[in-house]
Amino acid sequence: MLKKEIIFVLLDEFADWESTYVATCLNQGVKPGNPVNYRVKTLSVTKDPITSLGGFKLLPDYDLNDMPDDYAGLILIGGMRWFSPEAAHIVPLVEKAIKEDKVVAGICNGSVFLGANGHLNNVKHTSNGLDYLKQFAGEKYTGEAHYINEKAVRDGKIVTAPGTAPIEFCREVLYALEADTPEAIEESYNFLSGK
Repeated sequence: MLKKEIIFVLLDEFADWESTYVATCLNQGVKPGNPVNYRVKTLSVTKDPITSLGGFKLLPDYDLNDMPDDYAGLILIGGMRWFSPEAAHIVPLVEKAIKEDKVVAGICNGSVFLGANGHLNNVKHTSNGLDYLKQFAGEKYTGEAHYINEKAVRDGKIVTAPGTAPIEFCREVLYALEADTPEAIEESYNFLSGK
């Protein structure tokens, strides 16, 4: 079976810890020995090397010019560059993914970016706190009534989380992608969270 690609959207100075759990569970299988249905790929605005907040240097697989059409989901990993002019180049990519009913997940400032572009106004969501979201998302964000103060929120194919909840974010992304059975996803979550 051909594995579906999940595209991690990373800008320079991305928060590496926010991607590790979900990337590993997708790329290696939710549980060791279980089927692997996805392949993790990375995308940035250009193919120039980017560096994480932790100092890891990464060469993106794709840029905006060679992004494939047949991927299964986008995962926006946090970092401060989501408030920069370069982030505006990602807007059409997200809009297309949502229109095509693909999974779109944002953690930390990736979720704020979704809010700033109006994508959280009609779905249940969370972020780095409601006040933070309202402050940094600006006037296009009108979804306060749908905000839920939880570690991660999944509403259909939209998943959001604060930067402090990468394990919960992982679980909800796995559910949104139907990456494995609910039992396997919960077992993986319990293992990762030390329960």
